[in-house]
Amino acid sequence: MLNSHLKRVGLTCLGVVAFLGIADAEAAAKTVLDVAMVWPEDNYHTKNAKRFAAEVEKATNGNVVLKIHSGGDLGLKGPELLRSVRDGIVPMAHMLITQQVGDAPFLGIESLPFLTRSFKDEEILLKHAWPEYEKIAAKFNQKFLYAVPWPGQGVFANKEINSAADLKGLIIRTIDQNGTKFFAALGAAPVQMPWGEVLPALATGAIKGVTTSSSSGVDGSLWELVSHFSRVNWQQSSDIMSINLNSWKALSESDRKAIEKVAARLQPEFWAAAAEMDERNTELLASKGMKVTTVSDAFARELEEAGKPIWQEFINKVGGSSKQIIADYLKETGR
Repeated sequence: MLNSHLKRVGLTCLGVVAFLGIADAEAAAKTVLDVAMVWPEDNYHTKNAKRFAAEVEKATNGNVVLKIHSGGDLGLKGPELLRSVRDGIVPMAHMLITQQVGDAPFLGIESLPFLTRSFKDEEILLKHAWPEYEKIAAKFNQKFLYAVPWPGQGVFANKEINSAADLKGLIIRTIDQNGTKFFAALGAAPVQMPWGEVLPALATGAIKGVTTSSSSGVDGSLWELVSHFSRVNWQQSSDIMSINLNSWKALSESDRKAIEKVAARLQPEFWAAAAEMDERNTELLASKGMKVTTVSDAFARELEEAGKPIWQEFINKVGGSSKQIIADYLKETGR
């Protein structure tokens, strides 16, 4: 009896070990890739990334699992992401491309003031710039999978901004060096500062205006501090999902093809969602009592004249194909 019982126990243990071995083998067959993001959980770029991850897992039959780390919880800052993916510190990242100019100056093309004025313009510019983006990705040991834009930057203030004259002397927060040069050329008094300092500065009167998107306007409840939103759309830029080339090449050919198909299918949907969100946020700002205005043709000419020297400065600095890319873009947009 005892021998028989021990035999049954032994067989059961062998069965458990065999089961665990199969489970371990299945787990080992999966490729789990961490994706670094600095945007918070409820940001639409994070939501897009999570949908992409779900679709990738489905399309690869569970072979590839993307773990989205939002809010910078991997300890990586936005401007570090291009080189972090290059160096394999993280296998993937969802990065604001214009934050990578310290490593790849050409990626600042999207931040040139009033070069793009709409989501459609941004799409055309990216089409012409993408071959150069792919070269930069390869140089930094990675592959760019898809791009999704942020809404255009507008001007929040306590008065209508219908011309350069309305900007004269306005102490306005800007987001980068290009913005600072641009608004200075328009006669404003720009102050470059991170978003975290904007609301206190507005509340105390240290600044009188803010350049930011409709999305940030809603996030910051700017209707409580200023009364007008001018949809200047003076700058747009995109976030890009990128993967380390070593990690990419380690995947099977069928999984790589499946991921590329998912990216190509979802990118237009992500763009549409971004445009819808911009419109929805603009409507919300108006519903909170803000007066929303758009740019007249005369103001657009003033804005472009202020932007052109900065475009030329970029071309002189970056060189290469930048001049031709901007020329081809302007030709296609009829400018």
